[in-house]
Amino acid sequence: MAEFAYKTSGTCSKEIYFELDEEKRLRNVRFVGGCNGNLQGVSRLVEGMKAEDVIERCGGIRCGFKATSCPDQLSEAIREALAKE
Repeated sequence: MAEFAYKTSGTCSKEIYFELDEEKRLRNVRFVGGCNGNLQGVSRLVEGMKAEDVIERCGGIRCGFKATSCPDQLSEAIREALAKE
């Protein structure tokens, strides 16, 4: 299992940590900063999901007038992690 760290941009959260298992499923997703309750919910909802499914569901979500959101940043983090593997 590989662990990844990602510095977010344009969101209240500052970093995202997660693991990808051998089947490219998300494990142990953790956000640093941001809206604690919402991000705990996001983390639990994506636990065990295939990376590509999370990218598809979370990519492009916006937070208010911001061009991105914490779920969108998670999708970017996953894309980057997959590209490194």
